[in-house]
Amino acid sequence: MNSPIPARLAALRAAMQQHAVAAVLVPSADPHLSEYLPGHWQAREWLSGFTGSAGTLIVTADHAGLWTDSRYFAQAEQQLAGSGIALMKLRVPHAAEHLGWLQQHLRESDVLAVAGDSVALTTQRQIERRLAEAGASLRVDLDLPGAIWLDRPALPQAPVVEHDPSYASISRTDKLGRLRTAMRKLGATHHLVSSLDDIAWLTNLRGSDVECNPVFLAHLLVQVDSRATLFVNRAKLSDVLVAALATDGIGIADYASITSTLQELGAADHLLLDSGRVVSSIAAAIAPTVSRIEAANPSTAFKAIKSAAELEHIRDVMRRDGAALVRGFRRLEQRLAAGMTVTELDVDTLLHEERSAQPGWVGESFATIAGYQANGALPHYRATPESHSTLQAEGLLLIDSGGQYLGGTTDITRVLALGETTPEQRRDATLVMKGMIALSRARFPKGASGPQLDALARAPLWACGMDYGHGTGHGVGYFLNVHEGPHGIRPPVAGGALVALEPGMISSIEPGLYKPGRHGIRHENLAVVVEADRTEFGEFNAFETLTLCPFDRRALEPSLLNPEERAWLDDYHASVRAALSPLLDDADLEWLNRHCSPL
Repeated sequence: MNSPIPARLAALRAAMQQHAVAAVLVPSADPHLSEYLPGHWQAREWLSGFTGSAGTLIVTADHAGLWTDSRYFAQAEQQLAGSGIALMKLRVPHAAEHLGWLQQHLRESDVLAVAGDSVALTTQRQIERRLAEAGASLRVDLDLPGAIWLDRPALPQAPVVEHDPSYASISRTDKLGRLRTAMRKLGATHHLVSSLDDIAWLTNLRGSDVECNPVFLAHLLVQVDSRATLFVNRAKLSDVLVAALATDGIGIADYASITSTLQELGAADHLLLDSGRVVSSIAAAIAPTVSRIEAANPSTAFKAIKSAAELEHIRDVMRRDGAALVRGFRRLEQRLAAGMTVTELDVDTLLHEERSAQPGWVGESFATIAGYQANGALPHYRATPESHSTLQAEGLLLIDSGGQYLGGTTDITRVLALGETTPEQRRDATLVMKGMIALSRARFPKGASGPQLDALARAPLWACGMDYGHGTGHGVGYFLNVHEGPHGIRPPVAGGALVALEPGMISSIEPGLYKPGRHGIRHENLAVVVEADRTEFGEFNAFETLTLCPFDRRALEPSLLNPEERAWLDDYHASVRAALSPLLDDADLEWLNRHCSPL
């Protein structure tokens, strides 16, 4: 079948010529700057055919390039083949990032267009500064991809519901009260919130407008007194819910009316907004007389620190999620031992069946990654009916999966040895495990940030001349987005913010190693920051591992682990066995005991 991409690029270039535009920038973004997008805003995917979650497309009259990072290099090469779009690799030596490329290639008086509802206000300013150096200019009032996208999907219409009060341990009135205290400290009379997970957290509401993320399309305008307005499609809310929100001081307005409401603010108003989380087209509606206070959304930091009640729900979810995984892995092993045909797609089905039987289960927290052998070397691989592998009783299977439960969000990666493995595979899996153990055991001073700890997980690989191209850890929401800020564990970036890891913050710990054409390794647990001890040098924190599921020791080379590392792994498996045994019986319990026995 012929690709539709060349025809779409031709239509875009015709629109560019009509509007005297030299280049079009198409980010992966929506008006809420979400990581995962409703179909309505997947213009970059529609124009390029590249389905990865991170990528930026630039189209000029004679060039089209897709910028993405090493997680997606192999996937992008395959999906862009024959499209007329070049893969532009990010963060590789001597390769320009997309703004640098534009600065090099745009000429005096050239115009770059980007849809104003897909670019943050801070990003708009950054682009304008870079273009000014080349004598070029930016237009954010032209959505040229949208103009040619005739069969563009409609906005999602999924219902909005209350987060079950037995799990939402803090009321929305208390959350809004805490937010208003922060507003007063900043001198704000109003606060605009456009990030969907912040809105869901503040209002104790959940939806399903974004696949695998329990959020809904909305904006929220909070006043420093007792009033707030939720801009959302009214049809998504029941009359009972609207009445409950009104009781808590939250009125409802049409989703699209946020701009007209902002235009009504006056000179006496002081509007707090996060310029990195509000798009250009929304910010443009704010009257110039309004005093702006640009700072991070206070709710982003608030929701990152889980309450004691939330952590208890999360620990219970981890037990149930771990038991589901044990059942799924045992069934997978049984099918292979019986000589049945099992594919990567079947892995997703097995885990879905087991998780969906658990109390409080809502759905997956992201699309399951089940990569066998060489497919495991693609960090964000996804098997499809058109392209997938059949498992054999040999080699390694990488499974990265997670669930959304009313009481929490899970994210776990395990590497299973399906049969005979090579010394190289076992060595690589053990080196990654050494890094995971080092970070999991870490003690660190109060105020330390993820970038300061990242090297602990990489050091065993660095010692062997190896590394991985993704971060080591990301925050995780409470029945919210599986990727949550503001904290993270990743290599330091020049000028990047150092967010302290505070008690109550949950992070993944997931070092990896990827050898294209051979195999991929990633071990992943979720852990919460806890207070450790106080010494003459100050207060220290540590990680409490939350995830409960055995590692497949058959994929490891135990002789490469030192006594402290062996002890950590044995202690972890002892805790897994103690936590999951009451939830399992018969063959599943036998499987658990076998995989949790000491090294």
